[in-house]
Amino acid sequence: MATTSELTLYSTSSCHLCELAAGLIAPWLQRGWRCEEVDIANDDALFERYGLTIPVLKIEASGRELNWPFDADSLAAFLTAG
Repeated sequence: MATTSELTLYSTSSCHLCELAAGLIAPWLQRGWRCEEVDIANDDALFERYGLTIPVLKIEASGRELNWPFDADSLAAFLTAG
């Protein structure tokens, strides 16, 4: 099992790409990762920053972000990179 890590998925409701991203992240949650989904529609600053690029996955500890589009392989590389 992986070391517990904090991820944030920036998304919004009724976004099919965000649903796809959440589906790709789901297997990592079973490995010990934790992910909070944040709806950017509830925050003007987040909407300004991510409105055209969601879904975006962020590793909180490093601040690194992975913008859509990503697949299972690029997600794995992102999450396991040192």
